[in-house]
Amino acid sequence: MSAAYATFGLAPAMRAGEVLADGDHRLHRDYVDFVVDGQPLLHRLSDLDAVSPLASDIPPAIFTAQVRALLLQSEAPLPGGRYVLYGCPECADLACGAVTAVIEPAGPAGEDVLWRDFAWQTGAHADPERDGYPGIGPFRFRGAEYRAVLGALLDGAPRPPRSRVLLIDPHTAGLARHAAALRTIGIGADVTHDAHDVPADELRAYGAVAFGPAAGQEQRGAVRGALARAGLDVPCVDALAPLVPVLVAQIEHALDRSPRAQRRLTGLTASGGAADVEVASACRVRLTTHRLDRLRRTRSQEVLDAVLEPGRHRIPLHAGAPRGEAYVVARTSGGVLVTAMTR
Repeated sequence: MSAAYATFGLAPAMRAGEVLADGDHRLHRDYVDFVVDGQPLLHRLSDLDAVSPLASDIPPAIFTAQVRALLLQSEAPLPGGRYVLYGCPECADLACGAVTAVIEPAGPAGEDVLWRDFAWQTGAHADPERDGYPGIGPFRFRGAEYRAVLGALLDGAPRPPRSRVLLIDPHTAGLARHAAALRTIGIGADVTHDAHDVPADELRAYGAVAFGPAAGQEQRGAVRGALARAGLDVPCVDALAPLVPVLVAQIEHALDRSPRAQRRLTGLTASGGAADVEVASACRVRLTTHRLDRLRRTRSQEVLDAVLEPGRHRIPLHAGAPRGEAYVVARTSGGVLVTAMTR
């Protein structure tokens, strides 16, 4: 084992939810990710669709227990001194698979903390030789830094908030279906026809504000003014798409609280029958087109599902995708971008 130390930190992250064309869905999850040497640990794990145990939607007592376990203040939950670092975002069942590692004291007096023998585990016992992650770890953290970072979650530092969005439109009935879709994937959604008099304390509960097509410029300006007076940096979505899968993607992007420097999906444009996708580091990208046909029905088509290397990539779109009102959605395991298609 190398004597070199790795830095340890935490950062807000999300598993972006999704409404699929067949009516199925994937849950939205907000959580805290582990940052090792300035990079989210999850990014090293082959685009794994998973979340850490430090998620916003688990009960406070369980959240606290998870933190104390990582601080080695309780027994390891799995044989061999192993701890779950990432699990299934839908059910958190070990049978679905989880990334585990041995966490133990290190150093002559046990003052440091070591994470080693990372493995994919689906039962009570792990087999690092068969299911391990070569090249990942071991990581030795300075004990004081490690305990200070995790201990802050027990000392009053805010937990990752559960995502909630305020939808504003004079014709509230038109947004009811969109709000229902957001709630289905785990995003709280409230609908109002007018937010002029919403108190600042109530506005603080929202991670994003979205305006429907009938919301006028005066109303939009009033809401932005109220947010500014309250000192809130809340993203506003101005042009909500009429297609539910695209609207959900727009809201997901607005709710993304992860540090911009740690995002892998960084750019998306679409014109001339092709999409340009920019990624900061190698990652799996799914590209989907959505459009309304002449009968106002949603038509969706997957264009790409592949690992892209860092840089800018031009992806041809299927013939016919640009017809009518159309959008392109790009997704990674933890982020999403949306763009309207231009002819």
